[in-house]
Amino acid sequence: MLSGLTKFLLGFFLAIAVLIGGGVAIALYFMNRTGIAPAKHIYSNDSPSVKAQAPKKTEPGESKPALTPGTSTQSSSSSTSTPTESPKATPSSQPLPAGAYQGRVSWAEGLSLRSQPNQEAEKIGGVAFNQKIIILSESEDKTWQKIRLEGSEQEGWVKAGNTEKVDEQ
Repeated sequence: MLSGLTKFLLGFFLAIAVLIGGGVAIALYFMNRTGIAPAKHIYSNDSPSVKAQAPKKTEPGESKPALTPGTSTQSSSSSTSTPTESPKATPSSQPLPAGAYQGRVSWAEGLSLRSQPNQEAEKIGGVAFNQKIIILSESEDKTWQKIRLEGSEQEGWVKAGNTEKVDEQ
């Protein structure tokens, strides 16, 4: 009778130890998983030192394909140096509108092209990182820019601060 009681108590304590050990192991696993900080998102109004620390996603020749069919030929043609020069020849034959200048997308993840200068406007396409554009105008509050995709007739609005002026040669 003593051995039956000993077996019962030993089994009981062993079961409790397994449950506690399993619970601690699961708790440590989830604590470690939630303790990993996500990558910091860089916004257009961040200071230049924060932008300099941001990792570059792609090289200029390895830009992501654009979201619209009209721009996919532009981004795929930018992988070699020869096609990059041919779109430059097209805009040079057409003079830029008054106040317009050439630029490129500086936002590493590309931009959404919108039909109107507000966040709720319909998305009509996209512009890839480092893609060359023509900046036509700015909104009255200077938070949006109207652009035209170089080598295309597609126009739309993007958030200001995500593009930079390119020196014309």
